[in-house]
Amino acid sequence: MRAEIETNSGTRATRVPLPGHRAHAFANPFKIEDLLIFDTCHLGQILIMSGMRPEHLAWAIREAPSSLMQHIDACLPEDARTAFWQGLASPGTKDECAQARHLLLDKLFWELTYWKTPEMYAELVAGEHLHPGIFQQLGPVLQARTVLDVGAGCGRASFAAVEHGAALVYAVEPSPGLRNLFAKKLAASSARSAIVLCDGDFTHVPLPSQSVDVALSCSAFTARSAQGGEPGLTELRRVIRPGGYIVLIWPRPADRPWLATHGFHYVALPQKQEMSLSFASWESAWRCIRRFYAQNTLVQRYLRHARQPRIPFSVLGFNAPCDYCWLQV
Repeated sequence: MRAEIETNSGTRATRVPLPGHRAHAFANPFKIEDLLIFDTCHLGQILIMSGMRPEHLAWAIREAPSSLMQHIDACLPEDARTAFWQGLASPGTKDECAQARHLLLDKLFWELTYWKTPEMYAELVAGEHLHPGIFQQLGPVLQARTVLDVGAGCGRASFAAVEHGAALVYAVEPSPGLRNLFAKKLAASSARSAIVLCDGDFTHVPLPSQSVDVALSCSAFTARSAQGGEPGLTELRRVIRPGGYIVLIWPRPADRPWLATHGFHYVALPQKQEMSLSFASWESAWRCIRRFYAQNTLVQRYLRHARQPRIPFSVLGFNAPCDYCWLQV
């Protein structure tokens, strides 16, 4: 999950314009001081992942509490730290600072969701029902095996793995908020003795080499290094026993060529009827749509007209959760 932050190489700050950024298309619910929720290690990772230049990062937090400035200073590499403080000393215009702030918060929207408002993410995922055939097909591979679930979130795939025969599941999730929700569900579940909840991510799996039979990830692993990629795949291969499997559920269509070049086989299951997001109530559906699909006016119009808590994935504009890729190690 590492990527280099671009910095100025000179001794004086060079004024570099912000990259092209769309007009702020939705009311991002987060504020710049919300970045204080991240620990130093994770904040450093996600700032690198954001690709923000240090001087633009400085513009974004121009009016932030001094505690956030110090927090960011503590997690930046030395060269980026110098450019960051130069940016604070030579701030952009009011409009540039506002634009940088919007851009940073947009880039960190999902990470802030996981850490700051995990219950909203849990409400969204509760509506994203996986095709039942996925774990039915994976049953023979999971039966009586030790399984790793990376990017486990609130436990959707971990609980399903136990239901389909896994003997033990190590659920790895970096967000404390999501782990807390997972832990509450686990405490009330009959599966609590079969699931071990761990802190970690795709590049830091807290398990010994060759310690699991199956490594899976549901709607989390992508070809981008920030969300798995080559470093993540290397880490998954490390913990798999020879002959074991890596399974990526609901992969992004854009990642399929990359996965194919790495030896993954793609499986798409037929839909008896079109799959939909399906929430407990219309109010829950509307709340999630307003938060996570605010830029999709078609979805909002559909929900207003339909007055039911179901939204076809075709209306959302992306593939339904009815596929997976697998690789035998």
